[in-house]
Amino acid sequence: MKPWLALCLLPLALDCLAAVCPDWPAQRATREISALDRQLAQWDDAYHRQGVSLVADELYDQARARLEQWHDCFAEAGAAPPDALASSAGRIAHPVAHTGLRKLADNAAVRDWMASREDLWIQPKVDGVAVTLVYRGGHLQQAISRGNGRSGQDWTALVQRLPAIVQRLPTPLDLTLQGELYWRLPRHVQAEAGGRGARGRIAGLLARQRLDEQQAAAIGLFVWDWPDGPSGMRERLRRLAAMGFVDSLRLSQPIGDFNQARHWREHWYRSALPFASDGVVLRQGTRPPAPRWQAKPPHWAVAWKYPLSQALAVVQAVDFRIGRSGRITPVLRLQPIKLDARSIEYVSLGSLQRWRSLDIGPGDQVAIELAGLTIPKLDGVVWRSQQRPVVKAPQPDDYHPLSCWRATPACTSQFRARLAWLSGNQGLALPGVGPGTWDKLLQAQQLDGLLDWLTLSAVQLAEIPGLGPRSARRLEQRFSLARQRPFVDWLHALGMPPSGAAPLADNWDELARRSQAQWQRQPGIGPTRAAQLQAFFQHPEVRTLREQLRAARVEGF
Repeated sequence: MKPWLALCLLPLALDCLAAVCPDWPAQRATREISALDRQLAQWDDAYHRQGVSLVADELYDQARARLEQWHDCFAEAGAAPPDALASSAGRIAHPVAHTGLRKLADNAAVRDWMASREDLWIQPKVDGVAVTLVYRGGHLQQAISRGNGRSGQDWTALVQRLPAIVQRLPTPLDLTLQGELYWRLPRHVQAEAGGRGARGRIAGLLARQRLDEQQAAAIGLFVWDWPDGPSGMRERLRRLAAMGFVDSLRLSQPIGDFNQARHWREHWYRSALPFASDGVVLRQGTRPPAPRWQAKPPHWAVAWKYPLSQALAVVQAVDFRIGRSGRITPVLRLQPIKLDARSIEYVSLGSLQRWRSLDIGPGDQVAIELAGLTIPKLDGVVWRSQQRPVVKAPQPDDYHPLSCWRATPACTSQFRARLAWLSGNQGLALPGVGPGTWDKLLQAQQLDGLLDWLTLSAVQLAEIPGLGPRSARRLEQRFSLARQRPFVDWLHALGMPPSGAAPLADNWDELARRSQAQWQRQPGIGPTRAAQLQAFFQHPEVRTLREQLRAARVEGF
């Protein structure tokens, strides 16, 4: 799983995290690093000893990268991170070391790597678990888990039960193969479905040393190298296919330049494959003799990962945005992260209830994904900071559809939402007047009530920072347009509750005289909406707004 991949992934993951050193005193740094050390050790042990994946693979990779970064930031906090493979090594030595792969961070790195090499090939990077297969006289004699790259566990009995594994070669050869055991996912499209936990499922089954017939049939093999085979890639692939390992030939393509590499990466990312894959592997057709291989990333092969589907983010603060109707929405302010080439700094939690149930605070590490490939979405809390400040949330009873008609400190968010609604398409549809305009007026302390802008002249507007004489005249003209808007548009702009199909009078006084019972007799209006409508027209702040509109000679008021 994650540990041996993470050791190769650190440069890429750190680039994705793009984090600066935390502003912690030494004592806190020691506590936070120790806590993350323990968390990673728990994940490692569960995976390697119990075959249980407690966290998504790419989140694990990013967490380990973050731990490495913290150790770099706070060298005095203690020793380097523990060996991620401490619990994975076995007693069986590999005849040829498993090298792992260095991950290239971006297009430029791929171009640079390819520029100095020839005879290049590309393959999907299968998201499974690595294995060594040893054949003697054409018979499968041994299967060894990757372990720490130098030695692993004996998987022979399990692998001999897998229909996908050639147990007897057509010719009595002695050879060693390295490949990936994968969970079969017919017509799997990585860009749409992600990894679906396929790697963890395979690892769990093998670690528990139990396979029934159905499970065994669901495991496939992709051979990605024949260390002691022919020196040329094309000949190796041809002979592997002749021995029954056909995926290697079918899913390996020669490439001559970066554009071809990018084409195949995009093609395999968005096309149906029989397995989950988390990127592509670029490799030279020729490589050093097998005895020279070491358990570390080689110079002749690299990985080019697909975009992350989940990113690990640090919560910097919890903001509470209050909408026009008084609904309170907690929003996590994040240390900026990149996900699918998008920069993400905020993610909404939807409701106070969800925030309270998740108990998220500043310093916590959360998993973020894109819903529908566009909207940032919280997937869950990965781990919590050891020092979490108390976050004070607004009281729900203080905010409702009739609260915050003035620009007081406690009403900043709801009042701004009222202004944005008023000038937006749902209200007066004032061209060029949006949140940025209102922010300028609020910062200049020109607005106390919702309609104070009606009396601002071009001279007054020109004195506001960010508005010159020309912009001020243009804004005054747009404000003047508001006086000409129809009565019904003004009702919507002020936030009158929806009245459905009920006929509306053409003047304020007639609507304000309606009782709750009279509203309820209108088509489509029930008791709750009738009470809301009556309360709106009788509210003191709304009545004050009506007086301002009458003074401005707006029709209907």
